[in-house]
Amino acid sequence: MADATTIDNPLKRTPLYDVHQALGAKIVPFAGYEMPVQYPSGITAEHRAVREKAGLFDVSHMGEFVVRGVQAVGFVNFVTTNDVAALKEGQAHYSTILNDRGTIEDDCLVYRAADHVMMVVNASNIDKDFAHISKQLSKFDATLENVSDTTALLALQGPRAAEFLQRHTKVDLSKIKYYEFVIGDVAEIGNVYISRTGYTGEDGFELYFPNEHAVQMWKVLTGHGDVTPAGLGCRDSLRLEMGMALYGNDIDDTVTPLEASLGWLVKLKKGDFVGRDALVKQKEVGVKKKLIGFTLSERAFPRHGYPVFVNDAPSGDVKSGTMSPTLNIPIGTAYVPSDWSSEGTPIEVEIRGKRVPGKIEKMPFYKKGSRL
Repeated sequence: MADATTIDNPLKRTPLYDVHQALGAKIVPFAGYEMPVQYPSGITAEHRAVREKAGLFDVSHMGEFVVRGVQAVGFVNFVTTNDVAALKEGQAHYSTILNDRGTIEDDCLVYRAADHVMMVVNASNIDKDFAHISKQLSKFDATLENVSDTTALLALQGPRAAEFLQRHTKVDLSKIKYYEFVIGDVAEIGNVYISRTGYTGEDGFELYFPNEHAVQMWKVLTGHGDVTPAGLGCRDSLRLEMGMALYGNDIDDTVTPLEASLGWLVKLKKGDFVGRDALVKQKEVGVKKKLIGFTLSERAFPRHGYPVFVNDAPSGDVKSGTMSPTLNIPIGTAYVPSDWSSEGTPIEVEIRGKRVPGKIEKMPFYKKGSRL
């Protein structure tokens, strides 16, 4: 008998599911989708390919909202923490979506185009985010459309990403700066968002376009044999080496951006926005805990959920953790009391009943990414 959750909530598939199957990918459930976690070459080889050359990720499970209207910028400015009004046409930025308590409903990317604003949210939060920000829509002369199910997203990442992508577009990629984008043709596919962004610490581009072109785009970009298909496994290890937050691990609706070391995304001077009052109060009284990075002195794997101790006292648990493929040491993140959050502070992680010593490290852990 089929599991009830499978019947009620069948897993979705990206338009590249058959391609991943044909490549021998290991498919796992992720954020409501069947997604490739790795290909036969393995996570470490894929990770190394992105650090040294280029890898291609199917991240079409991510959500996209399009906001139009006279007050499109004002609306997105109100439902996110960063300053959308400061973006010029063709620029993007990273931001957070908060609730009235000031805690994080999601993190997102915001793109300002000529006649609209696009928000990109996490796959697991698409419906929740859409409902959450829709509550504010009546205050603005703007429309909000969820285009997630018709939009494909590929991320070409690595120090040679621009070189490899340039073969397939007449757009001069050298003129697109980090966190800028243009809308142009790639692989004879029109109206592609060509965005110099990514989640790996390397140079690279995220390409947004209609679903029906996904297979063609994938095959063209990997057709020369020098771009490695990369799964979610190495996407996670790459982003953790850079200290980039993952929703559901490092951040969620129990923490504020100030606690999550994301205060740089909060622009209190821009005017009112959802969650602002709570953050102003928190700033006045002081932040009690902080998200930090740590390394361990022994080759032990600090998995999500393992207990953390600071000053011999319990301090929650590991939020993200892995054995860094590039640095070959255990790395992770955790929340610790603000008074004990400075670099070099000793910590311990309990692994199979044994406390393994470590220390707080300044992130990113990997400091040689082509985007640093």
